[in-house]
Amino acid sequence: MNEVPVLRVDGKRLVRRIEELGRVGADPGGGVSRLAFTEEYVRGRELVAGYMREAGLRPSVDAAGNLLGRQPDAPEDLPVLLLGSHIDSVPGGGTLDGAYGVLAAVEVAQVLATHGVRPAHPLAVVAFNNEEGAFGTRGMFGSRALVGGLVKGELDVPDSRGDTIAEWLPRVGGDADRVDEAAWPSGRIAAFLELHIEQGPVLHEYGDRIGVVDVITGRTSVDLDITGQTNHAGTTPMDLRRDALVAASHIIAAIPRLAGPRGVVRVATVGQCFVHPNAWNVVPGRVRLRVDLRDGSRQALTRGVAEVESVAGVMARRTGTRVEVRVGQQIPPVPCAPSLRQAIARAADELRLPHRTVPSGAGHDAQIIGEFAPMGMIFVPSRRGISHAPDEATAATDLVAGADVLLRTVLGFGRGQRAAEGTERASR
Repeated sequence: MNEVPVLRVDGKRLVRRIEELGRVGADPGGGVSRLAFTEEYVRGRELVAGYMREAGLRPSVDAAGNLLGRQPDAPEDLPVLLLGSHIDSVPGGGTLDGAYGVLAAVEVAQVLATHGVRPAHPLAVVAFNNEEGAFGTRGMFGSRALVGGLVKGELDVPDSRGDTIAEWLPRVGGDADRVDEAAWPSGRIAAFLELHIEQGPVLHEYGDRIGVVDVITGRTSVDLDITGQTNHAGTTPMDLRRDALVAASHIIAAIPRLAGPRGVVRVATVGQCFVHPNAWNVVPGRVRLRVDLRDGSRQALTRGVAEVESVAGVMARRTGTRVEVRVGQQIPPVPCAPSLRQAIARAADELRLPHRTVPSGAGHDAQIIGEFAPMGMIFVPSRRGISHAPDEATAATDLVAGADVLLRTVLGFGRGQRAAEGTERASR
């Protein structure tokens, strides 16, 4: 049998849709603020739903606020090949993070429909709700809802505005009373593929066009509450102070040494520091730090927490302060399915696109789905490694190349066949 000719995405259409969606929630400073549960988010989702209809998909919103595009005539008894990402952004973020993966998935569905190619598994596209954790909420809400992984009571926890997800869900088409119905049964997903910008500098620095992700890094957050003694900055002698900020500064300086060639984790960051009373003429009495540890190994993350506790203990004794250490959110590392990694690499080779194996240093919906079904991720370069910022950018040629790899991977996974009468069948 003759093979189906190599299909390609419509690059101009894909780039145009990225630009159109990027204007929804655009900031005067050049960034995008399309936070989940906001009017901008709903408008963006409606735009994507329109693209899904153009692609021959039937869009719907589930009880968790996820936008799903399904083939209208797909057999109900077959597991689906699920593609997608998210369209919500961080405040002042870029136009590509998440949104690119959703729009590329829609483009793949449209190309297959246009050419009458039907994968062996029905195709579905998803835009997960609240991946970024808007207003201080727990992130990856929609993907966790899809796998039945919501935390008990989280819908009723006030966010930074004093509102709850339960209050906001109806405004984005969800239903807090029925959110459990958003969970898919085991075995419903044959595989999940997420295309994403790398959000790091590796592909850009080495000149590779495609990243084949081998593992999505696990993440553990650790909160440190440092208590000293608030006192007058002018009258308290230096040797009689219990300065919480001095203790915090020593801890902040020590945390990066937990990473690197001689460290125990891949990266370690202190990203938040709250000082009380935060007055220029007062010895700080309380400081709260949040440490972010990331690694592809659960054991390494456990060792990282132990090292943070050790550092905290040493600095507390040296400075006469008390340091309380609490482990916060723990997201385990999730490896990508070897079969999907091979399929992605094979697709890149067929398209003559240089590629390399890379870990994902950022968290993604894919790692949630990866605990539930086989999962694969495709990266394209981020210019200068910038993401979550207005300067986030990827060359249009790379955006199109990534979508072509996604398309080719779908064809390889589904071993698609042309349904149109008189056309050639795909080789098996």
